[in-house]
Amino acid sequence: MKRDEIKSRILQVFKEQFEIKDPGLDDDLRELYEFDSIDAIELLREIEVMLGFKLTREDKKKAMDIRTINQILDYIDSIVASRADPV
Repeated sequence: MKRDEIKSRILQVFKEQFEIKDPGLDDDLRELYEFDSIDAIELLREIEVMLGFKLTREDKKKAMDIRTINQILDYIDSIVASRADPV
């Protein structure tokens, strides 16, 4: 899954699930959109659905300091990379 595809899907989740339309990629979601811990849990569930596998407890802990869309994209990239089979 390419970063542009991930970005598109994440922005769609924000629009549909959180009623946040067109957030800036570096906007602080907590400050500007009142994105709270309950929203974060819902987002992690949506990420699991998008990726097709459950996140580990360690994966979820890594998400605790995320504040921007760009950080979400980096987070997903790192999870996908860590699960990729070595060639």
